[in-house]
Amino acid sequence: MSVVAAVQMASGPNVGANLNEAERLIARAADAGAKLIVLPENFAIMGMTEHDKVKVRERQGKGPIQDFLSRRAVAHHVWIVGGTVPLAGDDPERVYAASLLYDEKGRQVARYDKMHLFDVKLEERDEHYQESLTITPGDQVVVVDTPFGRLGLAVCYDLRFPELFRSMLDHDVEVIVVPSAFTAFTGRAHWETLVRARAIENLSYVIAAAQGGYHYNGRETYGDSMIVDPWGVILDRLPNGSGVVCANIELRHLQRIRRNFPAVSHRRLSCEREHS
Repeated sequence: MSVVAAVQMASGPNVGANLNEAERLIARAADAGAKLIVLPENFAIMGMTEHDKVKVRERQGKGPIQDFLSRRAVAHHVWIVGGTVPLAGDDPERVYAASLLYDEKGRQVARYDKMHLFDVKLEERDEHYQESLTITPGDQVVVVDTPFGRLGLAVCYDLRFPELFRSMLDHDVEVIVVPSAFTAFTGRAHWETLVRARAIENLSYVIAAAQGGYHYNGRETYGDSMIVDPWGVILDRLPNGSGVVCANIELRHLQRIRRNFPAVSHRRLSCEREHS
């Protein structure tokens, strides 16, 4: 049994201020006994414009945001998922929205680049998003061994693409983390349904850490960070405001569900296995 936590924030354009808030909430989660702590998407910056994150991009393995995550992991002897960090690629006008996993020794042990980009128009709210202008999409499914089980990494809009999570099953996923920044409009309509569906259909734990609140750029995010068990039971949630949700995850519970209700093994159509 392990205690895991999802951190909820309402990040702004100042990286330093956001890291200070993340540090406070990481400490709170660690004090509650969490050994795996998941930060939300864009935890280090929610800029006034989409290009602001490009201005603070970092090279893989080097930069103040990555150094912060490594130091906090060591200081609290925890594993940390750094929601998304803007990492440089070949295109000077775009970044990768990279979800980075650090172990308790401060080593970066996994990186997942957000695969599905939020290019949508919400006409009811006169909101328009085009992440592809500033983000380069990833193309790799990432599932890694951790003390908490086989951990799969996804980000926000990925929740709407169940084939990604089916691909994770082909890599024996047991716990899925989904740092997010859902809009208030789409969150009210779909957030809980999507998070619980991904847990239920894959018989996996889901740790969904969200941005939640009003941001300096005028955007409102939905929040409702939650931890869901493989049967779709919400173990803890935070509807709004900054804070932390914690829960126990138990792989024996997951294995018992999969053994008694073997929907995973009953699949007739399966993604092809890919081995690195």
